[in-house]
Amino acid sequence: MTDPSPDTELMALIDRVGQRDEAALRQLYDRTSPRLFGLALRVVRQREWAEDVLQEAFMTIWRVAGDYRGTLSPPLAWLGLIVRSRALDLLRRRTADRAQLTQEFDELMAETLESGAPNPMDMADAGEQAWALHQCLQQLEGKQREVVSLAYLRDLSHGELAEQLKLPLGTVKTWIRRGLEKLRVCMGRFA
Repeated sequence: MTDPSPDTELMALIDRVGQRDEAALRQLYDRTSPRLFGLALRVVRQREWAEDVLQEAFMTIWRVAGDYRGTLSPPLAWLGLIVRSRALDLLRRRTADRAQLTQEFDELMAETLESGAPNPMDMADAGEQAWALHQCLQQLEGKQREVVSLAYLRDLSHGELAEQLKLPLGTVKTWIRRGLEKLRVCMGRFA
């Protein structure tokens, strides 16, 4: 005696699912879900979405299994068609959702730009530049970093710095010149 073909087994399971046999649905799922999940994943390209597609597909299979005709289509092709249809439906829904979100985002951006507030891109650029400057300042030696920081953060002249730090004016000027050169080179790497 020969083993029944895989198609014959799947057709029998689909027929039992059509008669509302929950155990048959579980067996059908166990036998076909790896392949059908792969198909869904190829269409939607995201694991979470593919899982949703597979769940919707099996809910559809539960509802329409009584309509399946083995003479019209091999069982795996019929199941694959349902999965593909659910995957395309999901992509259409996501596209419509994205269009709605895009429209809302565009309206929000228009309001933001009209308000004169800094736009998000400018704020992001400023944040990146501040981070880069912090990284570059950390590369300066302690006293050199202190002199450069005081010169620009407190807007002190070279003479005021020399007096406040009790250093010769030439030393202050040299440290600032060399420090700015190091910062320029370092910041150039982040640009």
